[in-house]
Amino acid sequence: MPHTDRNKGLHPVLVRQLAAIESRDLDGLMENYLPDAALLRFEGAWVGTAALRELFTGYLTLEPVLIDLTEYVEADDTVFYRAAVGLGGAVADTFGTLVVREGRIWRQTVAFVDGS
Repeated sequence: MPHTDRNKGLHPVLVRQLAAIESRDLDGLMENYLPDAALLRFEGAWVGTAALRELFTGYLTLEPVLIDLTEYVEADDTVFYRAAVGLGGAVADTFGTLVVREGRIWRQTVAFVDGS
């Protein structure tokens, strides 16, 4: 698993998420979501794995790179994070939540700051 020290203490679902994104593994990324998962951004909502697959296909073309996980907290089945992410050559400040059920993502929110 990449960045073992950086992942220490993180929720295992987030660790899998980061690894799949880093390796551009779309199938691995999709395995991290329940069939009825929903992802919400201010631009819209994507519900179900078909919609999420389409969203992440485009997202991975931006070659996202985690630069720094600047803030992180979890309680039971919920993860809240802030991260600096490289996207298509720019750096975005991101905020997000993951709600986990049955060891997979059921609900997610993501907001990109700095014009992304």
